[in-house]
This record gives sequence, C-alpha cells and structure tokens, in this order.
Amino acid sequence: MSDRWMIRGEEYANCNCSWGCPCQFGAPSTHGHCEAVVAGHVAEGNFNDTKLDGLNWALLFQWPGEIADGNGTEQAIIDERADPAQREALRKILHGESTTSGVTHFFVYNSTMSTVLETLYAPIELSINVDDRTANVQIGDLVESVGGPIISAFDGSPARSRIHLPNGFEYIYAEMGNGNTKARAGIELDLKDSYGQFNLLHMNQDGVIR
Repeated sequence: MSDRWMIRGEEYANCNCSWGCPCQFGAPSTHGHCEAVVAGHVAEGNFNDTKLDGLNWALLFQWPGEIADGNGTEQAIIDERADPAQREALRKILHGESTTSGVTHFFVYNSTMSTVLETLYAPIELSINVDDRTANVQIGDLVESVGGPIISAFDGSPARSRIHLPNGFEYIYAEMGNGNTKARAGIELDLKDSYGQFNLLHMNQDGVIR
C-alpha cells in the first residue's frame, strides 16, 4: 500500500434496525433492508503528509436488501472547511480506497455499492459523546440526526449496553443507544427510534488499531 493514513476520533451511526442491530452479529437485518447515516470527527489524522485534524465527515447508505447482497447506494459528505488535499484524502478513506482489502467498514460497505453518488462538501456541525451515548449531527438542510441513550422501560433511567468485537473491522467497543435521523441529500432517510451506535474510531490503511 503506497498511501499511509491514520484517523482517530469519535463515530456515531444510526440505522433502521431495532436496538442492538442483528447485523452486528451476522444475522439478517430487522426489516430485510438497510439504510443508515454514519458520522465522525477526526481528532487526529493524516493521509501521507496531509493533516486531517479537526475535520468532520458523514456517509449516507441505502441497500434494497441485506448489505451482503449488494446493489447499495452511498454518498459521502465532507466538511467544507477541508482544503482540496484534505477533501481528496477523506474521500479516499471514506470510499475504502488506499486501504488493504476488507479491513475497514469503509472498504466493506463500498464493495457492496452499485451506485456511489457525488461527494458533497458542506458545513457539518457535530458532537459525539461515546460514554454518554449522545450525538448531534446537523449538515445544513441535508441531514439532521440525534442520538441518545436507550431509556429503561422499567425505571426510566438511561440503560447501558455495549458490543465488543475484538476482531471487528470498525470498532473494538461500541456503546448502544437510540437514534433519529432525517436526510434529504442524494439519499433520503427518515429513521425513528432505531439503532444508535457510539464508538471510538482508530484505524489506518491496514485496519483497526488495537
């Protein structure tokens, strides 16, 4: 791999599955199809000599059936503050380019796409607190997503559960929560009280850094 890159930061995802998302365990999705938004903040990162610190990004996904069946549609949205070199660097990372085959979720998801829409550049307001299971995403009038903890039906308190994937291609630990999303970009989403995921993201061209 000629390109060398690394990103470390926080990631939030909201998909249409029920809480916990059976896809995390290799089971069929809740509704037989998948649609999702994933957003992240790069606290520290680089692509070769290009620094990526402080930039935000988002991905919109839609598959007509299970992810593994392919025929998906994908659109990346990159922080408009990024300069041309940073934009191209993030575009490559988010589309699974300059990456060893199969080692990141970016690569795996992109490999299932039949349509990759034009990358958008927009102001991305983003906050993610992994431990609190909270997130807010506002991308102009294109995307609005809010994540929060699952509230216990028994006593009304925030419930905490997590998934541990020691050999996963996205995260090692992910906190589980609830998400709501509206998206009106190349992909339209309307997700209500569905799977929310909050995790640290630390990877390079060879996969998750453990």
